Amino acid sequence: MTDRLPDSLYLLRVHAQVLLSRALVATSFVVGAAITHGLEPALLTLLRFALATLLFAPYVAWRHGLTLPSPRALCGYAAISACVVLFFWSMFEALRLTSALNAAAIYTLVPGIAALYAAILVRERLGVHRLVAVALGALGALWAVFRGDLDRMGALAFNTGDLIFIGGCLAMGLYMPLVRRLNRREPAAVMAFWVLATGTLWLLLLNNTAILRQDWSAVALEVYAGIAWLAVFTTILTFFIQQHATLYIGPTRVMSYSYLNPAFVVLLEWAVGQGLPTSMSLPGIAIILMATFVVQGGVRSTDARGRP
Repeated sequence: MTDRLPDSLYLLRVHAQVLLSRALVATSFVVGAAITHGLEPALLTLLRFALATLLFAPYVAWRHGLTLPSPRALCGYAAISACVVLFFWSMFEALRLTSALNAAAIYTLVPGIAALYAAILVRERLGVHRLVAVALGALGALWAVFRGDLDRMGALAFNTGDLIFIGGCLAMGLYMPLVRRLNRREPAAVMAFWVLATGTLWLLLLNNTAILRQDWSAVALEVYAGIAWLAVFTTILTFFIQQHATLYIGPTRVMSYSYLNPAFVVLLEWAVGQGLPTSMSLPGIAIILMATFVVQGGVRSTDARGRP
């Protein structure tokens, strides 16, 4: 009797893991908004990556060994991590100037961006269903960001924080297709570790003397606690899940779950006593949720690579 799950159950588990990762990612918008004024965005991102790398290293060394990748593989990991570093820096910077709900709504543009990149890099066909989902996701995001104000939607009157985060989302859209294009069939944990490690190096170069200028004793304890949460739950765990899932269900389906982020953010903000958004935001969130189901229903099974 085999201990392997049937393919249908295995893929169901992969989808459940991605759903968990989306719920965790949603906390990053709320936590990030709470701590971003306590430390410069680039330094926040550096601590997040460095801590995640240090905590993840023992597990990877135990399970797979920590041998230095080839120069070609290392360049691939560095390219992937550059996308992620730019995204997280833009998120912390944007959350100083916009709301967590706005950021979560804008993040729903990433699946459409990723689908376009994937069509070019990994020849993943969009199909009618995905094109509809991209349009729905974009419409829902705009509706939620502009609170149903048709005049502002028509003028695309984004605030500065929104525009910064859109730039980060353009970078993040490249992340999943690159994971699939550059994967060398190494374990997902190994790829996740080296993406974190090379991301930490990028951030060290970015921050250089800022690390020495910062008065670390003046940073509030809750900021460090927030960084620890982001490093463990929304970095290590989500990186591992997303990179593993991308190999089996494809980058577009993985990223389509980000359509759920605004709904998760609304629930989280309500749970911590920040109340519900205006009623004019809710139709946009509903449209975004519809987009998730459209993508999942419209993807052919051939997108998955299948288990080894």
